[in-house]
Amino acid sequence: MINNLEIYLKKRLREKLPGLMAHSQMTNDMRVREMMLKDKNPRKAGVLILIYRHEDSLQIPMIMRPIYNGVHSGQMAFPGGRFEKTDKDLIETALRETHEEIGVKKERHHVIGTLTDLYIPPSNTMVTPVIALAQNKPRFVPDPREVAAIHEFSINDFLNPNNIQEVNIAIAANYKIKTPGFVINGNIIWGASAMMMNEFLHVLDDFLG
Repeated sequence: MINNLEIYLKKRLREKLPGLMAHSQMTNDMRVREMMLKDKNPRKAGVLILIYRHEDSLQIPMIMRPIYNGVHSGQMAFPGGRFEKTDKDLIETALRETHEEIGVKKERHHVIGTLTDLYIPPSNTMVTPVIALAQNKPRFVPDPREVAAIHEFSINDFLNPNNIQEVNIAIAANYKIKTPGFVINGNIIWGASAMMMNEFLHVLDDFLG
């Protein structure tokens, strides 16, 4: 399955990507408007969407961020982080940050390609989602300073329409927003992570049939 997926993705990721169409399905109208007003010089970051086969399904690891005084506190996310001057490019950023955060070391030859860059207004960050494949389930070693928990999800979890719901998210003490999200085993995946995942699901359409 992984070998066939690699062949498919290498071709599909060179073609036109769903981009904003897929992103907008997993956010609200206010966020779409904010994304259109992106800063001319946003911070750059890279995240890794790592796919591997385990128990006869394609799976993806995500992390829960620790609680801290910041805009992404406690959120579900793909491993990744900000670009550093020592990084060759954003692919290297995603691979380095994944190793630092969850202890999984992948090389560039595991990378298949990238999805559409996504602007995140609250942190003024332009994120490049990097796609990589692994033949087997990796051994995870989370960094407790950056990762509260690691969760593994099957692609089928995201494809289940019952797991796509309108959720109320507390942004501040007295402020909540309503937005589409994936709700899987009690975990809410929303915001940029949900938008990137939704684009990847669209990319997989033809492969999954």
